[in-house]
Amino acid sequence: MDKNAALEAAVEKRPARQRRNRAWNWRGLLLPLLAIVTALIIGALVIVFTDESVYAAFREGVGRGFVQAFTVIGRAYGAFFTGAFGNPVQIVSALASGNPVKITRAVYPITETLRIATPYIFAGLAVALGFQGGLFNIGAEGQYFIAGLLTVFVGYSITGLPQVIHLPLALLAGMAGGALWAAIPGYLKGKTGAHEVINTIMMNYIAFRLAEFLLDVGGPMARGDGRPVSPEIQPTAYLPQFFPNSVALRLHVGFLLALVVAWIVWWLLYKTTLGYEIRTVGQNPHAARYAGIDVPRTILVTMALSGTLAGLSGATDILGVLHFMPNAFYSGYGFDAIALALLGKSHPGGVVLASLLFGALRSGARNMQGMAQVPIDITSILQGLIIVFIAAPEIIRMIYRLRQPVEGEGAAISLTRGWGER
Repeated sequence: MDKNAALEAAVEKRPARQRRNRAWNWRGLLLPLLAIVTALIIGALVIVFTDESVYAAFREGVGRGFVQAFTVIGRAYGAFFTGAFGNPVQIVSALASGNPVKITRAVYPITETLRIATPYIFAGLAVALGFQGGLFNIGAEGQYFIAGLLTVFVGYSITGLPQVIHLPLALLAGMAGGALWAAIPGYLKGKTGAHEVINTIMMNYIAFRLAEFLLDVGGPMARGDGRPVSPEIQPTAYLPQFFPNSVALRLHVGFLLALVVAWIVWWLLYKTTLGYEIRTVGQNPHAARYAGIDVPRTILVTMALSGTLAGLSGATDILGVLHFMPNAFYSGYGFDAIALALLGKSHPGGVVLASLLFGALRSGARNMQGMAQVPIDITSILQGLIIVFIAAPEIIRMIYRLRQPVEGEGAAISLTRGWGER
């Protein structure tokens, strides 16, 4: 009888528990969404205040000024939307016509958004994994560089292999390069307490200067034709394209690989013993040590895995799009990845969504500049505002009068545990 009563009580509690979980999920999504909306509103104000036609319209009358302001905002964000996702009407019309040229032109924006989002996903996962382990891997950009160097070297120096061997080998080279570059500050953090922020920043500079040395004219990896670029990789190392017959559409299978890797990272963090150890060390290394977890080893493994993901960002960019590596190459993916991890709450699913957003921002900014004559720097302003609002959620709560979270609800992951603490 007692067992039946307990079972009935558990069944009655289940809907309430499910409602609480759904409420937590919505509250977790609300803050990033409000941050994005607020950034778009402030971005619209910046567009208006920097447009001379708005001032000219206000001189003719207040009503004309407001009409022109809304016209400018609509034109700018309309161009941004079509540049990031395409025109739905044109896409449907092009697909109905069957004309390859029209189809290419219509779907180009969305394919570019997904292409740009691909390295963002890998880099964002790299930083998010570090955050889960209580580590601030600010060296994803340097790991991207080292991965790119090793990937392109394997891609052009090894010949005669079939694609089924050459392509995975080039990808593994990039992964190994990123893992090694991140493992160095991970080892120093675990063994000596040297802070990973300082070490990864220094490793970034070493990677940048090393790339300049190797790729500069006359350098060991220079192409030899007077240009500071590497030789082009062999076609057997190319990542397959979704549209191989189109030069304009550059979306490659690296996007699918990024989604698979995001699922693997989620499985690793929440379904494995190693993931539990990573999250435990990230929350409280002292308690983790007391529980028998090897904290220095976990820190090293976490940083190496983080570097592996950052390495995949560089490897897929080289193998799928560039096919060579230029000198003084600046991607920005590694630094933007910090914002992606924050916006995605350090969760793999959130990182994927944030990466798609940033891919859309980059892709739409070009169209906004070309069609609406809005400076492309507006995109950087939007990204910066989103980061500010995510990093300082009290601003959003104050603006929209949101209640304070209950203890443990939507808590931010601690990015640092103090200088030299292990």
